[in-house]
Order: sequence, then structure tokens, then C-alpha cells
Amino acid sequence: MRRVLALASVLLCALGAAACGTTTSTAGFKGTEHEVAQTIADLQSDVSAGEHKKICERDLAAPVVNKLGGQKACETAVKNRVSEIDNTELTVESVKVDGNTATAQVKSVYEGDKKVRAVTLAKEGSRWKITAIA
Repeated sequence: MRRVLALASVLLCALGAAACGTTTSTAGFKGTEHEVAQTIADLQSDVSAGEHKKICERDLAAPVVNKLGGQKACETAVKNRVSEIDNTELTVESVKVDGNTATAQVKSVYEGDKKVRAVTLAKEGSRWKITAIA
């Protein structure tokens, strides 16, 4: 369970979802790559708005939500982690799609340092959802 909570924490904090209300640009991406980048932008928007339910329903993949103990437990975990997020920036540097999986290189500011992390996503129905971050 600790590992799952760490995943939720890393997904939210390392992605740099900003409490300050900055937005993530998806304009440089087309087609499927744009859809992937939009998921990351949606996550940032949902964190900024305090939409814990939306984060668990539309941004995180079902296996992540299940590992957190289901929808309500996910919302609680997300709410607790979101309260720890400071003002940060987020930039989707690149997106690579391979069938029903994708990897986005996302630059964020975490504890004062700019870092690029690989965010993996999977297609669930008609949406791309976040499965992990490296």
C-alpha cells in the first residue's frame, strides 16, 4: 500500500500540478499525441481546481485507482497529496505513442529543481490515463 500511495504522490507532485493556476500547453501536439498531452493538462487543471474526484475518475488509470483501494480511497489519497503541492511549472516536452500505450517527457519544477520525467499512459476506452511516472 505504501508503494501505491507513493505512486499517487509522485504522480501529483512530480508532474508539477500547480496550485498557482498555470496551464499546460498542448498546442504543439497533433492527433493522438495531443490527446496524451491533454491528459496531463487535465491533471494539472484538476489539481489546481481541487477536483479530487475527477483526478481519480478521468486522469488516473483504473489499475492505479484500484491499487489505491478504489474510487473513494483514491480521492482521499489524492486530497492528502494535493495539499502538499507548491507553486510549480509543467511542460510536456515530447510524446511517443506505441499502440495503446504512450510515454510523455514532462518537465516540472520540484523542490526548486527542474526535472524531466517519463510519464506513462494507457488508453482506456476513448481516454488516455496516467499509469506511472519514472
